[in-house]
Amino acid sequence: MNHWQNVRVLVTGGASFIGSHLVDRLVALGAQVRVADDLSSGRLENLSRHTGAIDFRLGDLRDRDFTRQVMADRQVVFHLAASHGGRGFIDTHPADCASNMVLDGIVFDEAHRAQVQKVCFASSACVYPTTHQIKPTNGTRVYLKEEWADPFREGCAFSDGEYGWAKLMGEMALAAYYRQYGLKSVSCRLFTVYGERENETHAVIALIAKAFVGMEPYEIWGDGQQERNFTYVGDTADGMIRAAETIDDAAPVNIGAAEHVRVIDLVERIFAITGYRPKAIDFDLTKPVGVYSRAADLTRCREVLGWEPQISLDDGLRRTIAWYYATKERAAVAQRLGLLLTER
Repeated sequence: MNHWQNVRVLVTGGASFIGSHLVDRLVALGAQVRVADDLSSGRLENLSRHTGAIDFRLGDLRDRDFTRQVMADRQVVFHLAASHGGRGFIDTHPADCASNMVLDGIVFDEAHRAQVQKVCFASSACVYPTTHQIKPTNGTRVYLKEEWADPFREGCAFSDGEYGWAKLMGEMALAAYYRQYGLKSVSCRLFTVYGERENETHAVIALIAKAFVGMEPYEIWGDGQQERNFTYVGDTADGMIRAAETIDDAAPVNIGAAEHVRVIDLVERIFAITGYRPKAIDFDLTKPVGVYSRAADLTRCREVLGWEPQISLDDGLRRTIAWYYATKERAAVAQRLGLLLTER
């Protein structure tokens, strides 16, 4: 049985990177999709294959009247709209990131008032205490468990910057709506997503862009030893859909790949796939890099969702590089690269 056939869905931020991939899958599953986006980072071209098949609404979800209109008659809401970006953006736009608390509050309240059946919230691994994401000792990696980020437990609330705190407060608010009003929901903690349609403020696309323009020396932010579980966007969208099907009680769940890779090793894979190899690499220790090690514990994902990401890093990188090289102009990227790394 197809869970999504004719289900009336709203995707906030649905023209953006992750949101547009989610729309792709929901349309393919037969859902009746409405997208609400202000196009601050989203692009209509990301939805071009669905012209006539979706209901697109342009507007700002901080405008309560607009949010009330787009919520009307929806059964399920995937809430991805946010002021967001990679490390180059969130470390240089703290006020923008903090404003997500206002946006989330309006979306959740209007979802409740519209009697929406389920909200699936795009949270982030940035909710986890940074004290759990330091350099591993004795080679022992710390795997982040969902219960370790909780504003009501001592030692479990020390999120990564304004962006992380706003996401944690979004989770708290959504759980409050479940406890008080019975609004079913799930918070998906997304780990280092990459893939087609992503912008250069995110690490993977930034590193691909630098190879694309032949940067010499090739610049890496930090010492290259930072570790992440890079998760292909198609897997992220699939995981969110599975979470929306499975979890009702506002519980969080990690959505991240099992493979954990150092940035320097990611760069080597990019060199191998693109065929570009610089004469020298410059490790810029003055640039923002985030936490040292971020790795998801996937126990709950596997046990509760019965699922985990399927696309390997090498496969995902090949897809992403092929898209980037096919859709970008080298001279244009080279001219604006410095700005692209920090602005959406």
